Amino acid sequence: MALAQLAEQLGYRRVWYAEHHNMSSIASSATSVLIAHVGAHTRDIRLGSGGIMLPNHSPLVIAEQFGTLEALYPGRIDLGLGRAPGSDQNTTLALRRNSAAAERFPDDVLELQGFLSGETRVPGVNATPGSGANVPLYILGSSMFGATLAAAFGLPYAFASHFAPDVLQSAVAAYRREFRPSAQLDRPYVIAGVNVALADTTEEAQQQFLTARRSRVRSLFGRGQTLSDAEADAILASPSGQHVQRMMTYSAVGAPDEVREYLEAFAEHADADELMVVHQSSRTEARLRSVELLAECMQHAPVQSGT
Repeated sequence: MALAQLAEQLGYRRVWYAEHHNMSSIASSATSVLIAHVGAHTRDIRLGSGGIMLPNHSPLVIAEQFGTLEALYPGRIDLGLGRAPGSDQNTTLALRRNSAAAERFPDDVLELQGFLSGETRVPGVNATPGSGANVPLYILGSSMFGATLAAAFGLPYAFASHFAPDVLQSAVAAYRREFRPSAQLDRPYVIAGVNVALADTTEEAQQQFLTARRSRVRSLFGRGQTLSDAEADAILASPSGQHVQRMMTYSAVGAPDEVREYLEAFAEHADADELMVVHQSSRTEARLRSVELLAECMQHAPVQSGT
């Protein structure tokens, strides 16, 4: 909540929360509940999901949840949608997720869109609240699938380049090339994710980023064990650790001038209309300072930002 309040004060456009499960470092598993709580303690910043993993849910339930949020906070709610489970295999089973659910993702998006637009695709079934709320939808992705789907449906596209960098440029190019205007959007709109470790000094920012990479190693390779810093560093230096290094390819690390220069170049590289920044400090005070410094150094930059 402190981050959202500060972001609002400093002029960030939106804050998104990701649906992940069984991850001790992520508190947004009940995404719509968290959005409701933060909405009650902010005034006008947009709040949304980055994203809801739609195959985990019924489209009707999500329409009702986000229709309720839109009724509570009119004109402030975004609904980003993804098709991954947001969890590991055992957690997927605990979610009672059907193994074929991801294959229905395009149809589920259309069904959800119908509930929210008031043009239901299920005879006799309407979302209450939700029908006619027209909560804007965003397709999230890290592959060509999401790019082509967003283009076909005429929806904004948010690419998860902060952890899946490999096909960023080709996916964005395909999305822009194949985009078809829709009732929601008349031209392509791209949001690109990027990590930020920003501090008053370069050395402090680099230390924060090292801590973030160690944390990623522990989540991927810890297997219930506590890894020391030395053990995490050894994994980072090994062939297995190169996966973590690759995941965090797009990361702005340093003092304000360094981060601004990186983000401006990254926005051009990604052909992005907006950047979704993921502040990587593990300490609340340092994360809030990063949010503050970024707003100051990007004050006159042409690209918009969320967090």
